[in-house]
Amino acid sequence: MSIIEEKNQRLRADIIKHLYYKKVLSLTDLSKLTKKSLPLVTSIVNSLVSEGYVMEQGLAPSTGGRRPLMFLINPDLKKYIVAIAMDQLVTRLSIYDLSRRMIIPVQMLSFDMTEPDSDVNVLADFINQSITDSGIDKADILGVGMGMPGFVNAEEGVNHSYLKVKNATLKKYISKELGLPVFIDNDSSLIALAELNFGEAIDLKDVMVVNIGWGTGLGMIMNGELYRGSGGYAGEFSHIPLSSSGNLCSCGRKGCLEVDTSLLVMADKAEKAIAEGAESSMQELFKDKAKHPSDHFLQAVGQQDPVAISILTKASFQLGKGLATLIHILNPECIVLSGRGAKAGKMLLPPIQQAINEFCIPRIAEQTNIKLSTLTDEAELLAAASLMIEHSQF
Repeated sequence: MSIIEEKNQRLRADIIKHLYYKKVLSLTDLSKLTKKSLPLVTSIVNSLVSEGYVMEQGLAPSTGGRRPLMFLINPDLKKYIVAIAMDQLVTRLSIYDLSRRMIIPVQMLSFDMTEPDSDVNVLADFINQSITDSGIDKADILGVGMGMPGFVNAEEGVNHSYLKVKNATLKKYISKELGLPVFIDNDSSLIALAELNFGEAIDLKDVMVVNIGWGTGLGMIMNGELYRGSGGYAGEFSHIPLSSSGNLCSCGRKGCLEVDTSLLVMADKAEKAIAEGAESSMQELFKDKAKHPSDHFLQAVGQQDPVAISILTKASFQLGKGLATLIHILNPECIVLSGRGAKAGKMLLPPIQQAINEFCIPRIAEQTNIKLSTLTDEAELLAAASLMIEHSQF
C-alpha cells in the first residue's frame, strides 16, 4: 500500500469515527473535524457512499444560506461491535451496529474476577455463546471492546490486577479464543470517554468523570482528551487517603477513599444496619438473591428509604471531600457523576456540594459545575463499543 493509500485509509476511518460519534455531519463539518481539504473529504465520502458505508440524509435546516447536504452511517450496514462492561462481580455484554443501536438485549454473566482462580475461559465461552445466540455472522463483527476494573494498560492489553494469563497478554489470549480483534481498557477511563463523546462532557475541555460503582473510579478529560498519565494509570482517585475508618482497601492499604464511598461498602453498611435492628424496606429487598445487594440498595435510595439515604449521604459527603481535592489541584470546568451509582440521581448532590462548600476555596469551587450522568448503566457499554471504532480500519 502506497503512502497516499495509507493516508486515505486513515481518513476513511476518521470520517466513519466522526459520523459514529456525531451521527449526522456535512462535508464541511467533516473537513473541519478531520483537518483535511474539502475536495479530499468529498472524494472519500463519495467512495464510502458507493460502498454502502455512508448515505445521504438530506439537506440541513435552513440558516439563511445554502443548505448543506448531510451524511450519516448507513443504518442498514451489517457491521457490528461486541461491547463488554465488566465489574468485579458481573459482566455485561451487548452488540451494537455502527448507528449505535443495541442489536441484542444486555446479556449478564455472574463472574467474580477478584477470585484467584477466576478462569478467563469462562469469559471467552460466554462471549462466543452470546455471539452464536445473536445469529450474527462473525465475519460481520469488527471486534470486541472490553472495559474492566483494575490497573489496565490499554496499549499493552494487560490487566495487572485481574485475569492474568500465562504466556500471552489478556488481549491476545481472548482474541485467539474468539477469533476476533479485542481491545481492553480501564472501566473508569471508558466511562469518561462515553461522557466526552455521548454524555455530559460533550464539547468540554477539562472534566473529571467519577465512576461510582463497586469501587470508586475516575477518568480525567484534559484539553478535550482522555488523560492517562506517563504509565497509563492516571486517575486512581479511590486511593486518596481520606478515610479514617481503619478498614482495609482492596489494594491492601488503609485510609483509601473507596472504603467509604463504593457501592459495595454502602450495601454492606445497609445489611449491617438491618442486622442490628434498623427498620428499612431493604429487609424485604435483600431477600431477593437474584440481584446484588448494591442494586437493592440503589432501589431503596430511589424509594427514599431513610436508612439507605442516610448511608448514601455519608458516603457522598466523603466523596465530596475527595472531589474538593481534585478541584484544588485540577480546577476542572465540570465534574460528572457517572457509572452505576449515578442511578441515585439528585440524592448524591446535596452532601457532595456540602463537602465542596466546606473544604474548597470558594473562588475555585464556583468555577466547577457538578453534573449527573444521563448515561448511567450504558456508559461503559457505549464506550467499549467505541474502542473498536477507534481501532478499526474500514
